[in-house]
Amino acid sequence: MTKLKIALFGAGRMGVIHARTVAGHENAELAFIADPNVEARDRLAKRHGAQVTDTDGVFADRSIDAVIIASAASTHADLIERAAATGKAVFCEKPIGRGYAQVKRAVATVEEASISFMLGFNRRFDPHFGRLARQLEDGDIGALELAVLTSRDPAPPPIAYVREAGGIFRETTVHDIDVARWLFAEDPVSVFAAASAMTSEELRAEGFADTVALTLTMPSGALAIINNSWRSAYGYDQRVEVHGASGMLRLENVPRSTVARAGYDGIVTDVPEPFFTERYGEAYAAEIDAFIGGLATGDSLKPDHCDGFEALRIAEAAVHSVTTGAPVMLKDWEPDDA
Repeated sequence: MTKLKIALFGAGRMGVIHARTVAGHENAELAFIADPNVEARDRLAKRHGAQVTDTDGVFADRSIDAVIIASAASTHADLIERAAATGKAVFCEKPIGRGYAQVKRAVATVEEASISFMLGFNRRFDPHFGRLARQLEDGDIGALELAVLTSRDPAPPPIAYVREAGGIFRETTVHDIDVARWLFAEDPVSVFAAASAMTSEELRAEGFADTVALTLTMPSGALAIINNSWRSAYGYDQRVEVHGASGMLRLENVPRSTVARAGYDGIVTDVPEPFFTERYGEAYAAEIDAFIGGLATGDSLKPDHCDGFEALRIAEAAVHSVTTGAPVMLKDWEPDDA
């Protein structure tokens, strides 16, 4: 089997993770790394024996089969459109773009070019989430009636990152929205959301929320309740509870250690993994493996651009719900500036 030649955009935290996976994959070659941070780019390329180049160099090289986009969010849409124009497959970290209108254009470009596209909603590739999804699909608890999804970060990101990401709904909640769509296997008909700024005067001063709750109502009548916070004193909190007609399934946090201490004062267990790089390490490797495998076999890739677009559309509707104080009916809904 001929190895797929892959170029990586981004030598930051996610770029480092994906570079390691591609470089160690038996069916792929990490051919190029591009990043305006020359020092980080060169260091990562040297580590994995890749060549260095710039954006133009990647798209001018016809031997490149696919690109992995792990660069700044503001670059994603342009890189996707350039990949589409040159017929290269794309794996992109979310978001697809910075704003709804930009994402809509990028998605249309992917559709028109018919390129293979996969979005980095990594929780779909986590073994724990995967087992939960399989048990639901197998009917272990009957028809799904209620899900409670919890995602809480240890601390808020730097304000510059929050500005770049567009706030907690677009940065954090969008992951839980995708999980809800995936687990329920249906799209919500409405969303009702509330938000507060509890953790940081800096966030509050700039009008950014850090604590949110929203309810998604499904066509079946089932409900998904999502709660997010950018403060969790005990670590990276990632839990799901799903109720069905004949029982309940729970996905618990993954602790840093399974060692527990028991004594007269009780039983003490370890805190959850500190953050996403530790908690979802297996998932990041699995999603890239799925991307490479799908390109090799020609199988469809999921989650795709449509999943990214719909999760963002629902997140935007949640922002609108916070502004208006009312539920948003999702059928054909778009932001005013779409």
